[in-house]
Amino acid sequence: MITRLLAFAGGLAALALIVPELASSYLGRTEETAAAPRTSTAASATASYASSKGVVLEAGRSGHFVGTFRINGRSETGLVDTGASVIAINSSAARRFGITVGSLSFNARAQTANGVVEAAHVRLDRVEIGGISLKDVEAMVLPDKALSGTLVGMSFLGRLSSYRVENGALHLIK
Repeated sequence: MITRLLAFAGGLAALALIVPELASSYLGRTEETAAAPRTSTAASATASYASSKGVVLEAGRSGHFVGTFRINGRSETGLVDTGASVIAINSSAARRFGITVGSLSFNARAQTANGVVEAAHVRLDRVEIGGISLKDVEAMVLPDKALSGTLVGMSFLGRLSSYRVENGALHLIK
């Protein structure tokens, strides 16, 4: 009985080490696994899309939707995550976006794939992709070790008029 329990605990420990590495590995490969976003046109979308209001992201080989966003004027690769309540960025990205991380209060808690971590609420001046531009978007800053890439969550998606997946592509409509 004790041997089985130790083997099970060892398996869980190994899994805890492997899962974060797989996530980091995936987020590091986003450039190679996903197509760049393209602004939708009449040829690729229905008439309800205006090129200044619609963006189509093709799914990468992994099935995830990744695009190049502009956050506070800086380009950033972001993984679209409908399971994330807000945009999640790490401390390094926050600094690139002009946020003074040292003055933030990390008094919030965020549930991640690696467990619960301390986080700080912030507001991003502007988040853009293609012709879509939103001002004053809620986000959370997480420690670098807790998040290796940017997740674009519902604080962005929820302010669009619609988003949907169709034929392997994510359609974002302002």
